[in-house]
Amino acid sequence: APPPNPADPTPPPTSKGSFTLEHLKAVREESKKVMTMLEEYYSSKEQTVNMLMQPWVDAWDFDAPDDETEKRDRADKLVDTMARALVTDDQTSFLVGGIGSSVMAGHDNCHYDSYESQMERLWSPVWKAAGMEFEFQNAGEGGGCGDSFQNQHFCVKQNVSPNVDIVHYEWTYFEHSQAAAEHENLIRWIQMLPKQPPLNIFNVGTLDQSDGELAKHYAKYGFNTFYMKTGFTNGGHDYESEKKREENAFDRFSWGYVGDGYHDSTRYGALEDDEARKTSLGVVMRNWHPGPMGFQLTSDAFTYVYTQAVLKALDLIEKDINDGNDPRAKWSASERKLLMKGDLPEPKLCDPEYCVVDEVPGCLNYELPTFGNWGPRVEDPLDDLNPYLGENQKWDVWHTDNNLWYMVGKQDTAVFKQREDQEICRHLDACGGISAQKAEDGMVVFRLPKMEVGLVVICGCCGKNVGETMLMNNENIEISYNTVPVDRENMDLWPIDKCVRINQRFPTSGRESETPTGHAYLAIKVLKDMGTPVRISH
Repeated sequence: APPPNPADPTPPPTSKGSFTLEHLKAVREESKKVMTMLEEYYSSKEQTVNMLMQPWVDAWDFDAPDDETEKRDRADKLVDTMARALVTDDQTSFLVGGIGSSVMAGHDNCHYDSYESQMERLWSPVWKAAGMEFEFQNAGEGGGCGDSFQNQHFCVKQNVSPNVDIVHYEWTYFEHSQAAAEHENLIRWIQMLPKQPPLNIFNVGTLDQSDGELAKHYAKYGFNTFYMKTGFTNGGHDYESEKKREENAFDRFSWGYVGDGYHDSTRYGALEDDEARKTSLGVVMRNWHPGPMGFQLTSDAFTYVYTQAVLKALDLIEKDINDGNDPRAKWSASERKLLMKGDLPEPKLCDPEYCVVDEVPGCLNYELPTFGNWGPRVEDPLDDLNPYLGENQKWDVWHTDNNLWYMVGKQDTAVFKQREDQEICRHLDACGGISAQKAEDGMVVFRLPKMEVGLVVICGCCGKNVGETMLMNNENIEISYNTVPVDRENMDLWPIDKCVRINQRFPTSGRESETPTGHAYLAIKVLKDMGTPVRISH
């Protein structure tokens, strides 16, 4: 064979896997478009950083020096999340899942104007360029079902897909900066999901350090909290002087005020021909719920941070390709280190019995929407393994039948009432449960999933205080675990007053400790006809 010609050019790097060099270039181009657009919209890069990257419990910095370990670890986790999503051959979508209150649900606005919907529209072109979809699963819920930050997070694996890439959470008005233990539960639990998603919290208010300790302790897992109002104030607009004017004083964060001091409407509102719609899209705070302007800033903050992580991930992937390596060997989801409970640091605030676990809690949540997997299930009455085979089991599943204008708000209802695109306003959330009222309805039998601790809780619907009268002290029903009636003296209201804890942990003796079929069972039986139904939401 002839000797190689030193003049021959080095062959160009070749793509490996479904994420090609063409995809890489396209994603980089779309990412830069997003960054440039936001930096122009907020007047400068410096202003954009102040408003979108600084208002976090620990400000993001993707170029932090080596001695700022927590900032580097947190940024590295986010970059890792993006890189794995891009190069994994069988991943066709990037999922963010949000749990939380009516703020998360987008109430008092059209659903179209929630921050999740705005973020889908803003960030989707980046993922489309990769040949993927971007989906934000909005599992926020109104207060009518009676849930709170203390119980909802137990259902994270059902409320959103267990395959989420990032989890969002919001319960601003219920927590009073006293929810760090619940935040720590959630941080730790979701690291047991397949993609070990970071937890990012959305807080409507002003930056405080209630999550500061956790942000340091769990930096390497990507945890951080964004504060919306601080985002606005960081831009430099003098909101305080407007409130202190001797004449015509006003507060831009008061209910229904239009304009945030920088713009009079959202970017898409500026394109509206309908003046009433344009005005509505300029509202910063509808009431305690953000309006479209508040939600736009929130969407922009998450998108700006995440897009920088994408760009950093692209640099790493490109280097691998240029070096002749297959980026999948490092970044594919299958190469992600499996985490066990012992790999996480010791908990700071949460109860170790419940938060130091290898599995995310299992849940059967009848409220809507849910995007993930149930844990318990209602056993088939005719299944041979059903310990109550042959007994009446006729409980019914129900959901509240919300109309199109449920929690849309008066202003947008008036705007959309005669518009053909009114369906974009419909919210997803609804209360629900499995219900019975008469003795002839018999019982409902839940087959419980594999459990690590043995904690069993049932929650009633609808209201914040239904647990005691509907469940714990209701003599018209009998609650059994593994066919043994549960002594009411051993039950307690937990973690909130709509819920009753049946078992704190596995029984260690008696028939209730035995599982001859390999499954544990929880049964609720109606003994007498009741004036009001028993409704189980979880």
